Amino acid sequence: MNKLFTIILLACGLIARSQSPVTVYKSGTDGYKSFRIPAIVSLPDGKLLAFAEGRVNHAGDFGDINLVLKTSTDNGKSWSPLQVVVDYDSLQAGNPAPVVDLTDPQYPKGRIFLFYNTGNNHEGEVRKGKGLREVWYITSADGGATWSAPVNITAQVHRPRQPQTNPAYDYPEDWRSYANTPGHALQFTQGLYRGRIYVAANHSQGAPQSRFTDYAAHGFYTDDHGKTFHLAATLPVPGSNECTAAELSNGRLMLNARNQQGEKRQRIVGISKDGGASWDTTYFDPQLPDPVCQGSILNIGWKKKKAVLAFANAADTLQRNHLTVRISYDEGATWPVTIPVAATDNRKGDYTAYSDLALLRNKRLGILYEYKGYSEIVFREVNAK
Repeated sequence: MNKLFTIILLACGLIARSQSPVTVYKSGTDGYKSFRIPAIVSLPDGKLLAFAEGRVNHAGDFGDINLVLKTSTDNGKSWSPLQVVVDYDSLQAGNPAPVVDLTDPQYPKGRIFLFYNTGNNHEGEVRKGKGLREVWYITSADGGATWSAPVNITAQVHRPRQPQTNPAYDYPEDWRSYANTPGHALQFTQGLYRGRIYVAANHSQGAPQSRFTDYAAHGFYTDDHGKTFHLAATLPVPGSNECTAAELSNGRLMLNARNQQGEKRQRIVGISKDGGASWDTTYFDPQLPDPVCQGSILNIGWKKKKAVLAFANAADTLQRNHLTVRISYDEGATWPVTIPVAATDNRKGDYTAYSDLALLRNKRLGILYEYKGYSEIVFREVNAK
């Protein structure tokens, strides 16, 4: 980074802090061989909740996997002992998608929703119709100390076809694989859809296709604090996959998705004018290079009635590495600020992969990300004043 660029970033108040990242989860500790799939949210009092998949026996995507949580009350400098929040026996619980509901009058201090998926087979087998992925949520009204009983919302937000094994899931759409986000969900803060909780997701439909064109991104939402859910439209881009979303002005929503086909190493963007229910515009964004990996997008405030967006991903077209945060002041039309977070040498095994963003109490960005060849999930601040 040259001196002039550093001065510009300092003047804008956007530069990664120089201290080393803080390890939140480390493989081989707390009874888990591996930790993956970070998700983070901040509470109104500044408390941070960092979720992950705790993989008991190995680093693979399927098996005995729990959802685990650590919290911080000092902007991520230190973290609590590990808490298990979902244990689906010897099967898989994954894809944590947390969000804080701040508009429910029954919970004036806010209530945390944690959406997640369970599965009974490997993703490749589920794509073949041999297995089922379900969708659930739990809630907490005490900052994550205790959690409600799980609520199964599969029939409202998924369209699997399994009449022989479960007649309740007999849909002609024949969705098979299914996953939330990964990363945080969102709640609309203003306008016509204020209070809406929206969860970005993806699914596969029908038999596996070449270049993963059976995959597509979608979303689901609730307008009544979790009493009922509605399935949003599928993004009309075959191969769109893992995604997160952010609130824009005038009731609009931006979905930012991974391109599983990989023919274009760019992020896929969808724009909705009706709070995420349907899609008006979709495009590949050449400003956001991607190696076919997960990314995180977050509304971090408003400027001149437009959403200020932060986006984080492994900004490399060849490998999962070079974690970068970008800032947009015009709701994603341009990304003029680029902040290297972990531009490491892959030969040293320090490469980065999945990440998630949260806005901290001090108005800096917090980023929770996979580091050192998936051996750690770490936290770091990025100054976003």
